[in-house]
This record gives sequence, structure tokens and C-alpha cells, in this order.
Amino acid sequence: MKAFVAGATGQTGRRIVQHLVKRGIPVRALVRNLEAARAILPPEVELVVGDVLDPGTLAAAIADSTVVLCATGAKPGFDPTAPYRTDYEGTKNLVDAAKTKGIEQFVFVSSLCVSKFFHPLNLFFLILVWKKQAEAYLQQSGLTYTIVRPGGLKNTDDPGAVIMSQADTLFEGSIPRTQVAETCVEALFQPSARNKVVEIVAKPEAPKRSFTELFAAV
Repeated sequence: MKAFVAGATGQTGRRIVQHLVKRGIPVRALVRNLEAARAILPPEVELVVGDVLDPGTLAAAIADSTVVLCATGAKPGFDPTAPYRTDYEGTKNLVDAAKTKGIEQFVFVSSLCVSKFFHPLNLFFLILVWKKQAEAYLQQSGLTYTIVRPGGLKNTDDPGAVIMSQADTLFEGSIPRTQVAETCVEALFQPSARNKVVEIVAKPEAPKRSFTELFAAV
């Protein structure tokens, strides 16, 4: 297995990279700035300069990777096209490139509540709408996929066990980014994670369950 990570220098993406390295999986990371990436990512990670918005570069960037993990996302700002371009067009470009390379599994970090149009996050230029459209494109692509919809993302590693549920059943809650990263990486090792949409939050009072149990129950 060799993993290609898009969004590798983001807050969630860098944690995905770290967890892949911890599991001994070779990583090829798509970055826009080499110097910034070198300061953030582990030294053993192979860096390739590119952008999901430049589809012509992606097949070569994926190279000999066998799985893709996508943790891209539009940054808050004043560009009304950012969520459409990054969360939909960028993901679509990556899915198309993954198909041409015969990728074995595509893990996509989405968001809780993407099916709720009247969610406050859609005030940010319909960001959840475009994430949902990206999900649909991936699901229709023919690729083996796992779509991970985390609750509110936290940079702190609070104690708590992962709660995992099927699509459109969790509507509130939060989760540390480290647990999101762990869920994404573990999905690569769990046959029961394939072709599923899973929603995750973390709660201190929840019983701790293995990822084998969590994915199998969805």
C-alpha cells in the first residue's frame, strides 16, 4: 500500500499523514508550497507540488500510489467561489485522476450535516452543498470509497471514544482531528469500511470500540 494525500498540510490532512507514517505506510503528499510542507510534515514523506484545481497535474502526482485520501477544504474567506472550486471541482478532479490510475480505495473527508440545506455552514457560500455534491460524484465514480463525515473539528486531543453511525443520523457533536485522521487511515484496513458513508463524533462517556466493530456496525 502507498497513500496519496491531498490537503496534506491542512489541520486534518497533516494528522492523516502522521497516522499513515505511524502505521508504516509510505506517503506521497500533494502540496502547493514545498518549504511550508517540509516544516509541517514528517521527513520521510514524499512531497509533490500540485493543486487539485489543476487536473492536468494529478495523474502524474498520484504516480505509484495505490490509495487516495482527500482532506482538502475551502478556507474561510470572502471568495464566493472557493467552496465550489475546492470542495467540489477539486475533489471531482482528484476522483477522475484516481480512476485513470486504478486506485484501490478513495477516502474522502466530508462533514456532518451535508444533507441539511438550511444549516448555518451553508451561509459560507453553500460549503455543505458542494461537499455533498462531491460525495455523490465519488459514489457514482465506480471507485471503492469510504466517506467520513466528522462533527465539529477540534485541534485538542480530548479524551473520548469514537461514535460511528450511518449517513444522516448524527446532527451534532464534535471530534478531535486526530480521531478523524485515525478513522480515515483505519478505513484502509477494514473491508467493512468499503463503499460506506460514516458519520463520526466523540464522547467521553461512550464505550470504546475497535474500528473493526465500528465499521461493521454501520
